[in-house]
Amino acid sequence: MMSQLSYTIIKVIITSLIIVAISELSKRSSMVGALLASLPITSTLAMLWLYVDTKDINKLADLAGSILWFAIPSFVFFFSILILLKKGAPFYLTMGFSMSLTAGCYLLMIAILTRYGIKL
Repeated sequence: MMSQLSYTIIKVIITSLIIVAISELSKRSSMVGALLASLPITSTLAMLWLYVDTKDINKLADLAGSILWFAIPSFVFFFSILILLKKGAPFYLTMGFSMSLTAGCYLLMIAILTRYGIKL
């Protein structure tokens, strides 16, 4: 039987290889890189690992629902990066601002969902 540490290391390696592959493919074709990056690979892997680890369908459904709600404010990240970089803003400033703006949108989404009784 595989130890927990070995299993965790395998999960990290598989997940890392996928991210590196997307990064490398993006160097050759931004369209292919964007297509792969836009797929819910991280979410799919998280759900896969959660199911393999727990076999708990309710936890999986809760995770899928929370991901759905948090996908909405994540669009702010991509819009702000697109706009700022096209306007000539420095890369690191753009990334920092976009991440901060997105974090604020996540907090706003949590507040809105809490107000309407939606539990994450």
